[in-house]
Amino acid sequence: MHENRTSYPKRKSQMHQQLQELPKKYKVFAIIKMNKVRSTQILPLRKTLKGQVEFVSIKDKIAIKALESLDVPGIKEMVGELKGQIMFLFTNMSPFKLNVLLAKNKIMMAARGGDVASIDIVVAAKNTGIAPGPMLTEFKEAGIPTKIDQGTIWIAKDTTPVKKGEAINEKLAALLGKLDIKPVEAGITLNSALEAGIKYSEEEMIIDVEKIRSEFAQAHQEAISLSIEAAYITADNISQILSKASQSARSVSIESGFMTNETKEQILQKADAQAKSLASKAKDYKPA
Repeated sequence: MHENRTSYPKRKSQMHQQLQELPKKYKVFAIIKMNKVRSTQILPLRKTLKGQVEFVSIKDKIAIKALESLDVPGIKEMVGELKGQIMFLFTNMSPFKLNVLLAKNKIMMAARGGDVASIDIVVAAKNTGIAPGPMLTEFKEAGIPTKIDQGTIWIAKDTTPVKKGEAINEKLAALLGKLDIKPVEAGITLNSALEAGIKYSEEEMIIDVEKIRSEFAQAHQEAISLSIEAAYITADNISQILSKASQSARSVSIESGFMTNETKEQILQKADAQAKSLASKAKDYKPA
């Protein structure tokens, strides 16, 4: 019925046009699958990355139609990723750098039933401001001691109903929400990205920054050691090479008995020690 359609709603036409233009405007096209992401995570990212990343939420059918007609290297490989609820990110920064920035910009969120606590959940002793009633049962089921004072529910003492790494059940999640406790750390990871015709998967874009920093530091130290051993002078190693050369020259001077102002004292000490040793052996010598 819609195959011969020649006109589309204005909003859909604008979305289609937008997706025709953006992959040509930016070097990197990335996808986030929203089934594991909450909308509250996106807003602070939009603000943090404003001017660097353009976020576009669009329906998969419109996206597929727009991308399939584009003459952009590798773009058709991305079409297979357009399933379910998705969001597009367009940027000129490396997809690896973008993924690191997304990982750094984590936020603490309210829990849902089944979520895993990112921290020890501590419910502090305080006046909740909640009137007595059915809520008392919820506190009791969560193992949080309470008392009634001045017509409101007070938490009697600091309590930790769930520790880091443990699951949060649905009832406790609802209770924590009423207490404005946000125990779940949430971040966003790119599911796929396209740069210069090359498609990267989620696994390929995950970078352990600390591990790489450590590996670079180790490689740098090994390079310095090799350059010193080979006497290949650079701005980073010249003082160490000169120090090593000076020490080697001193050792050769002492070993060969070639006296200089710097080595004469050690040479004389060595000669004295050798003379005393020889005298001691001569004293103990008994002819056969």
